[in-house]
Amino acid sequence: MSAVRQETAGQAPELQKSLGPWTLWGLGVGYVIAGEYFGWNIGLPAGGTGGLLVAFVLVTIMYIAFVLSYAELACAIPKAGGGFVYALRGLGRFGGYMTGITQLIEFVFAPPAIAMALGAYAQMNWSWMDPKLVAILSLSAFTALNLIGVKQAAIFELVVTVLAVGELLLFMGVTAPHVRAENLLANAWPSGWTGIIAALPFAVWFYLAIEGVANAAEETKNPQRNVLIGFGTALATLVFLAGGVLICAVGVGGWERVVYAPDQISAVSGQLVIGEGAKASDSPLPLALGQIMPPTHPLYQLLIGIGGLGLICSLNGIIFAAGRSLFEMGRAGYLPAGLGTIQPRTHAPWVSLVVNWALGVLAVLFFDTAGMIIISAMGAALLYILSMEALVQLRRKEPELPRPYRVPFYPLMPRLAQWLAIALLLAMLWQNLNPNNWRASLSLHFFACLFVAAIYYVVVVRRSLLVVDRLPEQITSSAELRTIE
Repeated sequence: MSAVRQETAGQAPELQKSLGPWTLWGLGVGYVIAGEYFGWNIGLPAGGTGGLLVAFVLVTIMYIAFVLSYAELACAIPKAGGGFVYALRGLGRFGGYMTGITQLIEFVFAPPAIAMALGAYAQMNWSWMDPKLVAILSLSAFTALNLIGVKQAAIFELVVTVLAVGELLLFMGVTAPHVRAENLLANAWPSGWTGIIAALPFAVWFYLAIEGVANAAEETKNPQRNVLIGFGTALATLVFLAGGVLICAVGVGGWERVVYAPDQISAVSGQLVIGEGAKASDSPLPLALGQIMPPTHPLYQLLIGIGGLGLICSLNGIIFAAGRSLFEMGRAGYLPAGLGTIQPRTHAPWVSLVVNWALGVLAVLFFDTAGMIIISAMGAALLYILSMEALVQLRRKEPELPRPYRVPFYPLMPRLAQWLAIALLLAMLWQNLNPNNWRASLSLHFFACLFVAAIYYVVVVRRSLLVVDRLPEQITSSAELRTIE
């Protein structure tokens, strides 16, 4: 066994360090910024403005507590696996494996959801286009970009992120003068307080995947300093953009007008009535702009013309993070070893990127956008729960572990993030259980993913003598290695 460890640990594929703090900011904002462009509006029919706003505040508190806590782990253990690596040390083999699986669920379902939104944007401009075909082509194009190399993908991400942030600022500047309180208050609680629960997964979409910054830590120069800067600046940017977009988009005409196309809405006695069979749009910002200017207006054309930038940012960024997540689990031996392969010339984890692409294509073919958002949010919530527990256990098990940054107000901060994530997960599971139609139950699909993963662990992973031995020594503590020996 020791010979195998020496060979595999000594020859473990290494990712190239090429990222700085501003590149990490670009990745952090880029992973998430699609959530400001679409997805959040799907929570309005059940939650209304009131329900979504309350859900947004609760989710923002959770993410602030989570990011402040998660940054401690990323700075102390800068490895590409993110939550998988942290939980491996804090929660043991099975806990680490299942944490990695939850991260994969999030990263597998988020890119195809974003790709579908790109398809919807394309169809707005060219009605003959098939959104699913555009989604598959988009997944293919940005997987190819990431195969070219990490530096090229990261530079592209930074440039497009800056442009996407600028577009959102322009959108807020154009719409803010037209925001009216009566539009925000009209039909604000269509489902009462239960609307908060229904709106939660769509509020998560404002921040989903920001934890992907940690997956780039292994490729970051001076990660102990730069990861914290990247996390903090990205979160601050996103809080401002998310709040501004939500208020400005809904405030110009009411929540119904950023969910449904104009031909699906009619006004009866001063009340907006939704037509039968109306379908929620994946393009809320163009719908909001349409309330204050005609589609022929040059500014409308400009904003819609570059409206896909935010979607492109997140699609490229999450594909980047997803590849690293699969790569780390393959490199560690918890998934097939081929996933841990790096292309020697580009330093890209090419096998994991291709596998993630294939899973994304299947998701496009068999799920709708809302379903992919919800399952991705379920995976994220469970990831947050397990990661926060790993942080607490690591403080207890490895007090001597060098921690360049320590989360303030410990243990309150990680526990707050964990409690809110538990409430979020339970709410989503209850809301999407659908006992009358188990085939359409998103909660059942989520549990099925976890069950299959657990069976794979018992049948394959646990029996492999290479599981811990394949881990680079930076991941597994020396105490654990001695125990295995």
